[in-house]
Amino acid sequence: MPREILDTIIYTHQDRAVGAVYWQRLCAEHGINKEGILEEWATEGGDRKDVINNILSSPWANLYNPENIFMSKDGGGAGNNWAHGYASGERLYEEVMEMIDREAEGSDSLEGFMLMHSIAGGTGSGFGSFVLERLNDRFPKKLIQTYSVFPNAQEGDVVVQPYNSLLTLKRLTNHADSVVVLDNGALARISVDRLHLQTPTFDQTNQLVSTVMAASTQTLRYPGYMNNDLVGIIASLIPTPRCHFLMTSYTPFTSDQIDKAKPIRRTTVLDVMRRLLQPKNRMVSTTPSKTACYISILNIIQGDVDPTDVHQSLLRIRERQLANFIPWGPASIQVALTRRSPYITTNHRVSGLMLANHTSIASLFKRMLDQFDRLRKRNAFLEQYKKEKMFENGLEEFDDARATAEELLKEYKACESPDYITYGAPDEQGA
Repeated sequence: MPREILDTIIYTHQDRAVGAVYWQRLCAEHGINKEGILEEWATEGGDRKDVINNILSSPWANLYNPENIFMSKDGGGAGNNWAHGYASGERLYEEVMEMIDREAEGSDSLEGFMLMHSIAGGTGSGFGSFVLERLNDRFPKKLIQTYSVFPNAQEGDVVVQPYNSLLTLKRLTNHADSVVVLDNGALARISVDRLHLQTPTFDQTNQLVSTVMAASTQTLRYPGYMNNDLVGIIASLIPTPRCHFLMTSYTPFTSDQIDKAKPIRRTTVLDVMRRLLQPKNRMVSTTPSKTACYISILNIIQGDVDPTDVHQSLLRIRERQLANFIPWGPASIQVALTRRSPYITTNHRVSGLMLANHTSIASLFKRMLDQFDRLRKRNAFLEQYKKEKMFENGLEEFDDARATAEELLKEYKACESPDYITYGAPDEQGA
């Protein structure tokens, strides 16, 4: 029996826009119209599914279940304050969890949850952190995967984003099973460098994210004999519980996915797999180092593919040493072949998504810690946090979040060493 995933819980203005485009793409891939009903010509589609979305004014409004739309009576969001967003979660807990419980109880074989949020502002970070904690507590045996949008390293829109980001990172580390990291800066860079969009619109950026999200669930929606459930995908990518932060690459982005994108001519299996390994195609900005390496890679290849081509491509990649792996694990790229939607015509024969666990993600955490330390050193912008219950008696939560992030950074760096297997063992801690 196919497993079910509750998807998506959406928080901020940006997240709602991405979520709307994401669901529009899924509907197109499965032949579902704007009313949420299977088209007569879509003979291979699935059943109607009510989804969680706050977009009420779009042409797709009738796709969503009104009972699952929650609008706070207070309005106004969390004022870019993690503590205020978290406190809002405590206040609205019963109403929000009632929606989630109703959907969970209506599922025949619930496998897990997918959450989408950004971590720089107040609602996506604070309220998202609260819901993540409660989901993990209420459904301890269900998987939780998040699509987390990290802030732009160079151009932050929120002055307190280092605080919000680090407080959220603690919850993502302790309560999520898998975190797909998306970076606003990397999305802007890909739009300019790869798609030749000098001034990408919000819609075009959202289409980038929704394309990646749709591709990452392709093997779940068009299952084959492998990687057809979330457990199988996560188990192949995450060797230890804490190192569960994944980066993505996708190719090719074409005009049928992104408005006005420049076409790409060659899309052989080898071309696609080589492009997926190129750092400039990654959807997260990291700082390269000589010791950085892959912990694991899963390539989801869509389209008309001969398995022989995949095997030959893997041999070529290994011969050219295009990917460096950890010294204590298998040095191989996993490949999942999946069908393309029969309801969407594309200009290319093959497309691919890479889900990768890479130690260079530690540079992202290092950057977050540095930005946090610069603010915390001066106790800057803390008054609004002290007004909330969690911080009224002290700022220990900041210190705890920083310690969690620093330990995560150290563990990812330790993955690059051959003796990582003994990392954190009692004798090592004693030494």
